[in-house]
Amino acid sequence: MNILIVAPEQIPVPGNGSVEICILAIAKQLSRKHKVTVVSRASKGLPVQSNESGVNIVRVRSGNSKVYIASVLRFIQGKTYDVIQVDNRPHYMSLIQKAFPKMKVTLFLHSLTFVPATSHVANSLRHAQFIIANSSSLKQRLISRFPDQAGKIRTVELGVDTTRFHPATEAERLRYRKKYGIGDKYTVLFVGRVIARKGVPVLLRAVSLARKEVPIQLVVAGRGSSSYLKKLRALASKLNVPVKWVGKQKHSDIHKIYQIADCFVCPSQKHEAFGLVNVEAMASALPVIASKIGGIPEIVKHGSNGFLIDEYQQAERFAEYLIRLGKNKELGRNMGAKGRSSIIQNFTWRQTADRLSSLYQS
Repeated sequence: MNILIVAPEQIPVPGNGSVEICILAIAKQLSRKHKVTVVSRASKGLPVQSNESGVNIVRVRSGNSKVYIASVLRFIQGKTYDVIQVDNRPHYMSLIQKAFPKMKVTLFLHSLTFVPATSHVANSLRHAQFIIANSSSLKQRLISRFPDQAGKIRTVELGVDTTRFHPATEAERLRYRKKYGIGDKYTVLFVGRVIARKGVPVLLRAVSLARKEVPIQLVVAGRGSSSYLKKLRALASKLNVPVKWVGKQKHSDIHKIYQIADCFVCPSQKHEAFGLVNVEAMASALPVIASKIGGIPEIVKHGSNGFLIDEYQQAERFAEYLIRLGKNKELGRNMGAKGRSSIIQNFTWRQTADRLSSLYQS
């Protein structure tokens, strides 16, 4: 097949945005069997056209959404694709399908952010050949919002590079701990955007409670506003929680952060469509403690490869499992091994690409 993937307009490909990371990873795997082009926004320092592991990336003029979609439509003009996949932008998908009615245009949704329950979005969705959700939870939410589109919604889960995200050797663990200035205490890790919905205050309180029984340190990797980070630093100081704030890391380096940790915590307070960080942590053989919300329970199995928290607004519930893992390193190692095994079986980028390929060829 000849496949075109249309990226959102905000971040170029390659880029550190989660959607852009997914697009390129999936495109690389699809390119093993198909001709794949990604159209993305132009960005200073990136060429107009490049090739990444067999994927042709074309960068067009942007600046705002109207300029970008006009540039995309001009790029498609005169070309023929078996499938055009638009990620996270229902309006772009509908405009492309209307402009090129003989081509199969699909929408790949990574979250609910760009599909509010409005008539405008509903009208856009009617033009999709398929609507792809990255989890069963997201699929059910979409069906609830747009019941007349239920018949065209499919689930294709995301994945991870299990070669790059792997269990740390002792040498890697020591090297990266030294690089990031991390001590030798039991290390709890958070990776993600440092915003209110991600639940870092709950995690800080949980670590504070757990430290009464287990010597624990916390590492927070992710970007947040200066005002919000200031509040979190003040809370950490008040609770006497030792935190290493390492900031946002390039995704090409993020696997190193997982290799310094003993366990991973995802204390999300609102719906997570998929939760890619949990998959990355599990591929790195870390036990995961996560909120039982959205698509997370489709990945984390309570008592097997991690722990799920029903009452995820309560720090005590997270602290309970931090103490349990902190006191029983063997339990953490066993959970980590089961987690990696489940990822290899179900959540690799190759499997994601194969599912998409089967859907598009059906």
